[in-house]
Amino acid sequence: MDFKVSGERVSVNVPTWAVLQARVTERLAQRQGFALATINLDHLVKLRQSPQFRRAYAAQDFVTADGNPIVWMSWLAKRPVELIPGSDALFPIARIAAKQGVSVALVGSTQPALAAAKSYLEREVRDLEVVATVAPPMGFDPTGAQADAIFEQIGASGAGLCFIALGAPKQEIFAAAGRRKLPHMGFASIGAGVDFLAGTQTRAPEWARRFAVEWLWRALSSPKRLLPRYVKCLAILPGQVFAAMLQRLRSPQH
Repeated sequence: MDFKVSGERVSVNVPTWAVLQARVTERLAQRQGFALATINLDHLVKLRQSPQFRRAYAAQDFVTADGNPIVWMSWLAKRPVELIPGSDALFPIARIAAKQGVSVALVGSTQPALAAAKSYLEREVRDLEVVATVAPPMGFDPTGAQADAIFEQIGASGAGLCFIALGAPKQEIFAAAGRRKLPHMGFASIGAGVDFLAGTQTRAPEWARRFAVEWLWRALSSPKRLLPRYVKCLAILPGQVFAAMLQRLRSPQH
């Protein structure tokens, strides 16, 4: 599934959970780095607005579909992909790391939330070792001196995998910089994943996810923060649907 953003192409190149697990397993087994991003409508809005974000996305090795609209458009384009949000990918990737003997760093959120997430992960994932937790300060620049200090810290910790919970676009920009500075390390952007583990944010209930109305549940839970974001997402949706229809018409079977 491809998206055109300001003349540049962004592709969902990891279509299924099985493919994601196979590729992460291969990279970690060979002690090779990677950067994983999970695209959604909010990212498409931000990609239009930010050349820096577009450059960061171009540096991602793996891109999955985070959000049902992306999945539905992939069906429309006859290039189907599975729903793989970053917060849901956290546990499967952590289990792969544990099996490979790869230790983990957590970057983002707050120090209390990181401590709680570390405890939860190490309790729930057998043999997993979280060797570094870093909560960047407010106003953190993911490409500045503070980021360099974090890269030094997690590099010195011996971690081979870093989960980043900074929100878009900071986490993807940080991951892109990390691919250059720590090429042996895997970087996975997980959004609110750390806060979900720590219990400092509440995930939408199972019924909301099952019926694909998690966005509505979140909007009603925090309307002042999220409603403007969703309005912007809805504004670009017709154009994205049209582009998906064009991809369908251009597919080999047509």
